[in-house]
Amino acid sequence: MEALKRAYYRGYQKAFDIGARLLYWRKPITITGEGAIVKAPELFAKNGNKKVIIVTGRTVGKTIAPIAKEALEKAGIEYVHYSEVSANPTVKVVNEIQKMYLENNCDGFLAIGGGSPLDAAKGAAARVVRPNKSVNNMAGIFKVMHKIPTFVAVPTTAGTGSETTIAAVITDEETHHKYAIMDLFLVPKYAILDPELTRNLPPKTTATTGMDALTHAIEAYISWTINTKETIRLAEEATVAIFKYLERAYNDGNDMEARQEMLIASYKAGFAFTRVGVGNIHAIAHTLGGLYNTPHGLANAVILPIVLEEYGSVIYEKLAHLAGLTGVMTTGTDEEKAKAFIAEIRAMNKRMGIPTGFDHIQPEHIPQMTEWALKECNPLYPVPVVFNKARTAKVINRIISEA
Repeated sequence: MEALKRAYYRGYQKAFDIGARLLYWRKPITITGEGAIVKAPELFAKNGNKKVIIVTGRTVGKTIAPIAKEALEKAGIEYVHYSEVSANPTVKVVNEIQKMYLENNCDGFLAIGGGSPLDAAKGAAARVVRPNKSVNNMAGIFKVMHKIPTFVAVPTTAGTGSETTIAAVITDEETHHKYAIMDLFLVPKYAILDPELTRNLPPKTTATTGMDALTHAIEAYISWTINTKETIRLAEEATVAIFKYLERAYNDGNDMEARQEMLIASYKAGFAFTRVGVGNIHAIAHTLGGLYNTPHGLANAVILPIVLEEYGSVIYEKLAHLAGLTGVMTTGTDEEKAKAFIAEIRAMNKRMGIPTGFDHIQPEHIPQMTEWALKECNPLYPVPVVFNKARTAKVINRIISEA
């Protein structure tokens, strides 16, 4: 039975690879540089927008949103502001944003923040154009299929890549199930990469969101199919940049070169994984977000080296190449270089105060976590090794035991 499942998954992924090459994988138009957020109004004006909804969390709503509001006011563009997005946005939040958008006759979205506000706004945009479909009914791939309103994404963390992805990750607050809505129409029209907005990020947030971006790059890079020359190049470039600049940004929030390079790396990793897919790391991380509200970047950072070790020799050649590109280890066998690369990820985590495991996972939740992770992964994600229930549970138990 396991062999038949694996054959079906691989066949599905190969067919998807062929079909994906016929699709138009659009990238957002990017605006970079310190202070770039004030250019948002001209983007809306260019598209004829008169009134936009600003979507943020509470902190960004008080610190960064006022900059955008002032710029919009000067340009004569009206706005309303939804500022109640928290980590792991819920269906309720998405529906509240949609309601505010419609009641105020808005015609565009300005999403500012980490992955949560960007994802919540994307989910709301999907509901705006598909009002007869619930959030749950749009879970999965290609279930929006309508052009969303003008969408300007302004990331304030360098990690999620949501400003360039097809995905909006939402949590069902009733079941605690975390899932993704994935559609080409959800790619924002514009992405503003302003390093000034990340200057005051707490070091811990800089670290975990940066490792989130690294996970995106690596999971895309080690996929067994669907990769293209472009996604391989972008994943490599993102990995090299993160190894070079993440700890600089972590150690000195005022290092604007490191901040800008991390935003660009996150963007590149975001495009790579939105084109290729992620894998078992993300699937397990999403279960932690849904059940325990574990921050997504933190979950990925902890799970990343554990799953890479579990994959074993299947990914040695690819990780060895990354070890060479990043300067972690340039001589030796593929196995030696791959293991050195994983060891350096663990060392980076340690230097930035990221734990090696989680002790808050309840053993009785492992069967549910396993079920959700496998359902998310298969057959869609082109993982290098297909996990079954036993192997997924093994990884989760390692996450607990290594805490």
